[in-house]
Amino acid sequence: MKPFIRNILERHALRLQELNALLSAPDITQDMDRYRRLTREHADAQTLAETYQRYQAAEKDLATAREMATDTDPELAAMGHEETQVALATLEAMDQELQLLLVPKDPNDERNLFLEIRAGTGGDESALFAGDLARMYLRYAERQGLGAQIVSESPSDVGGYKEIVLHLTGAGAYGLLRFESGGHRVQRVPATETQGRIHTSACTVAALPEPDPTQAITLNPSELRIDTFRASGAGGQHINKTDSAVRVTHLPTGLTAECQDGRSQHSNKAKALQVLQARLQEKERSERAAKDAALRKGLVGSGDRSDKIRTYNFPQSRLTDHRINLTLYKLLQVMEGDLEDLVKALQVARGVELLGELESPHES
Repeated sequence: MKPFIRNILERHALRLQELNALLSAPDITQDMDRYRRLTREHADAQTLAETYQRYQAAEKDLATAREMATDTDPELAAMGHEETQVALATLEAMDQELQLLLVPKDPNDERNLFLEIRAGTGGDESALFAGDLARMYLRYAERQGLGAQIVSESPSDVGGYKEIVLHLTGAGAYGLLRFESGGHRVQRVPATETQGRIHTSACTVAALPEPDPTQAITLNPSELRIDTFRASGAGGQHINKTDSAVRVTHLPTGLTAECQDGRSQHSNKAKALQVLQARLQEKERSERAAKDAALRKGLVGSGDRSDKIRTYNFPQSRLTDHRINLTLYKLLQVMEGDLEDLVKALQVARGVELLGELESPHES
């Protein structure tokens, strides 16, 4: 473990003692906002402290195992060598766990998210791949116990989508999929290809946190144009008989959002406004990120749509995330929603990046 991380953990242990004293004060519940804030901080600090205690216990186990490995009794020495390897592996895993716990939390991580998928270069094949990506994310959401619905869709004539927007709901939804923003490239033989040649096409994905109602961008009604139309997606007889779908255009920026999932014009308008707020918020965030990128380029990237983040190579069953140089040879499982290894690797990489920033002031 790096010394600066150990120093941070020691400071957190002292903070836990302070929190215990603050929360035991007889008048603590008089200010409920402060009480809830301190309770949340205490829960995080308690988890960190307990994990660090287990890490320290594992360090003692390692010292004992190494001492046993030097014993003159061959049987005891062999046992010591074996337990040394186990202790080292345990410490490595716990070191990674502690680093993730130390990473400053993004306030958006616990929020719901809108996931936009758009076909790009590659024509029909790109639209089919957009459909595959949508299915992949829906399967992953199901595995994680998240709620999911299609907000709007623009189907392609050959199947798949020109564009589709998903709304994923549940604790930590955005935190799980926040690193999906960017360009997704696919290499495979299209069903329409008679010569067996591999084609390359691409889609773009944008992960947008659902805005906090108390902090969302205020929309001026005079700057909005509201259009209603007949939904184009599948939805039964009702949805095809009424102009219930709604498109909202923000005139100053030209950004649009639409919703055709609900049966009422009112609910579709509310959801479209929510998506528009998320897109405007993301526009502000990406502009800030572009300025930050001029100073430094993060490992995981800015989340810009133009960043090529991942390649899906079907002939070799290979998925490569170019930001962290991760290659997985289980593409079919991934396309069925098995994204856990990928999500964890991206979270760890981001954690290492943020901890590196925390380390800089400690460097001499």
